[in-house]
Amino acid sequence: MDFAYDARTEELRGRLLAFMDEHVYPAEAVFHRQREEAEGEAVWSAPPVVEELKAAARERGLWNLFLPGERGAGLTNLQYAPLAEITGHSPHLAPPALNCAAPDTGNMEVLSEFGSEQQRKTWLEPLLAGEIRSAFAMTEPDVASSDATNIETRIERVGDEYVVNGRKWYISGAMNPRCRIFIVMGKTDPAAERHRQQSMLLVPRDTPGLEVRRGMRVFGYDDGDHGGHAEVVFHDVRVPAENLVGEEGGGFAIAQARLGPGRIHHCMRLIGMAERAVELMCRRATGRVAFGKPLAEQGVVQEWIAEARVEIEQLRLLVLKTAWLMDTVGNRGAHTEIQAIKIATPEKVGLILDRAIQLHGAGGVSQDFPLAELYAAARTLRLADGPDEVHKRSLARRELKRYAQQG
Repeated sequence: MDFAYDARTEELRGRLLAFMDEHVYPAEAVFHRQREEAEGEAVWSAPPVVEELKAAARERGLWNLFLPGERGAGLTNLQYAPLAEITGHSPHLAPPALNCAAPDTGNMEVLSEFGSEQQRKTWLEPLLAGEIRSAFAMTEPDVASSDATNIETRIERVGDEYVVNGRKWYISGAMNPRCRIFIVMGKTDPAAERHRQQSMLLVPRDTPGLEVRRGMRVFGYDDGDHGGHAEVVFHDVRVPAENLVGEEGGGFAIAQARLGPGRIHHCMRLIGMAERAVELMCRRATGRVAFGKPLAEQGVVQEWIAEARVEIEQLRLLVLKTAWLMDTVGNRGAHTEIQAIKIATPEKVGLILDRAIQLHGAGGVSQDFPLAELYAAARTLRLADGPDEVHKRSLARRELKRYAQQG
């Protein structure tokens, strides 16, 4: 395993670091001001400064870096990892500026890998161009969605159409006025084998019967800059049969294919969030005095900073190993490592952010520093894309199986 950055990665890192210094960090104050001033529908739209950043990023070739192959930047997971980490320093601004923000990234991957030629032309191309946004509708309020086979939304074939009925919530991006397409997961055959009951369907936002009912808050934040999280109801929603993604019964497999890259992308960005927290901790510690000496000389503060550095380096190595495995043996071959990073990274980064908040006192929980929002994002990721307990259960069963087979 060689994790050294190759020439292309080094070149893109330099370009991206300069973009962050020259454009993204200076735009953070503008971003928050515009978000506070937004009214009505604009509350759920990205502030205008994001569109300015998108134009600047595209000019610099910092666009669709997440997507391998001809449609994206053609980077491997190992090449993309340090770039995604950099965007994690400003997670509300940098990922959308580079057209590398969830849920659009996962939806573009689904359309690229499983979509028909017509589906890719109609929806993937405008997503790649950053002209529209999208939503992924899987989680439901009335069942334990940690087990995706529980999903109750019904997708029934009627002639040359599919009819959708169901209720979803925490559907990321759905509140954004520029969200034009939903990828909806539901059951087409409840009598089929457990993992072959589900299918995925493309449902345009303006389809009759699709109701975006309300925005959901996350720790009190509306997350409007990313398009919010919505409760969505489907009542006799009809779409043409050609809107099926892949094949009937293939929804669960497509979801798993989508979530693997999504999980590692989140972990890459989380490491950047932790680095931002350590930077803020160090600046705060060297600039504040308590009980007659700088915070930087307080033993507990030194301990926090030292432990944070060790944890970040450990997490980064595990993420890079996972990226390398995904590139060399595929997502299935990296399944254990994907679960490991999904368990470890949000939890450890959450602890680092918690200590950074503690070091900042009342300022840490205020809007004057990014720490409270970063903490909310990290804590949420212990639920998103599968809760910790599900990943631990699966990982433990895989480990135990090796020994059961030996016995």
